Amino acid sequence: MTTPLRLDVRRPAAGGESEFELSLDVPSDLGYVGPAVELIADRFRQGVLSPRRVRFNLRTALAEALANAIAYGNRLDARRLVHVRVEAGRDAVHIHVTDTGDGFDPSAVPDPRLPGRVEREDGRGLFVLRSLVDHVTFSARGNSICLTLRAG
Repeated sequence: MTTPLRLDVRRPAAGGESEFELSLDVPSDLGYVGPAVELIADRFRQGVLSPRRVRFNLRTALAEALANAIAYGNRLDARRLVHVRVEAGRDAVHIHVTDTGDGFDPSAVPDPRLPGRVEREDGRGLFVLRSLVDHVTFSARGNSICLTLRAG
């Protein structure tokens, strides 16, 4: 990990839906996951999410989505970037994580609680994400995920 991360912060015009928006491009190296998560989580010390949801849900969900995009989407190719965009509104936070890979079909990922899958070490990422956030959506191509955490 040698490239410094730069977080772009934008405050939309008055009357907009977002209180602020963050943007960050992350090289596809798993060493960047922790620093990227902390850089973004630091922006939520006060605001729409409770401290516990920032400390645990936001950090854990973002780390999982970012690690998946780096490892599976961009296949650990450090020349490729993962784009993270965060929209923080009064009622919710939306986190978009987009890689440059071919995408995947999230409906094809089996439930890790099924017999024969419980003992596997992989395949729990989407299950974990869905349990940490209020809503998960994917782009049609399957290379972008949006995690929504509601206020509280």
